[in-house]
Amino acid sequence: MGKRQQEWRQVYDSHTHLNDDPFYDDVPAFENRAAHYGVTQMNIVGSNANLNQRALALGQRYSNLHPIVGWHPEDIRAFDEDAKATLWEQVHDPRVVAIGEIGLDYYNDQQSPHDRQQEVFAEQLDWARQLKLPVSIHCREALADTYELLKDGHVDEFGGVMHSFNGSPEWAEKFLDLGMAISFSGVASFGSAEEVHAAVRAVPLSRMMVETDAPYLTPAPYRGKQNEPAFTKFVVDAIAELKQVAPSRVARQTYQNASRLFLKDQKDDED
Repeated sequence: MGKRQQEWRQVYDSHTHLNDDPFYDDVPAFENRAAHYGVTQMNIVGSNANLNQRALALGQRYSNLHPIVGWHPEDIRAFDEDAKATLWEQVHDPRVVAIGEIGLDYYNDQQSPHDRQQEVFAEQLDWARQLKLPVSIHCREALADTYELLKDGHVDEFGGVMHSFNGSPEWAEKFLDLGMAISFSGVASFGSAEEVHAAVRAVPLSRMMVETDAPYLTPAPYRGKQNEPAFTKFVVDAIAELKQVAPSRVARQTYQNASRLFLKDQKDDED
């Protein structure tokens, strides 16, 4: 097998959580299983004090695990001045490839006040702008406000990705117009996820990424079991089927897209 063919088989899981409890004590096993499926690069995404620190620790131990640190909207109540100062130090770590996952989550109105979520989100977007770091965006039942804050935060100057996108093609187009990439998770393989299927068909491969969000959102054929980075392969397969292209093309292009944004690899697809 030639070098170019091997490259085409590589997959980049742009958003996963080997820093979470189901994985953290056995990372080598999950990393090795991912490699068996061709998943050779992963973004390890934080969201609070514990998961941010673990993401940095994994980034120090593994050259192919890339830490992303930030403060998740569901953990807003714990974002005090000490947490803010620690995160400000962490985002300056040279191993950090993005700020995230950050954004808005309106699913549980009692858990995190919307105004406080918006304040912390805007502040982290400002940090990203200052540091020229991309952002990994969590958005749940908050598309309009997320869009406005990204626009007001000049995300076009530093870029980012809508993680596990679950909106309509029309919303995907609006975020693409801001310069964002769109990442799809195992939801793309769910038979009932018609709106996500439509978004997959609408988003150009040149602006797309793939992810597991493990341990959540396990794709078919393993839906109902714990997700893991190896299963990014099945997200690639689902997208390939929806777009009627070869899985190798999806793997190659999404790998390049993620490498370009997070690892500053400027190589373009020749197709």
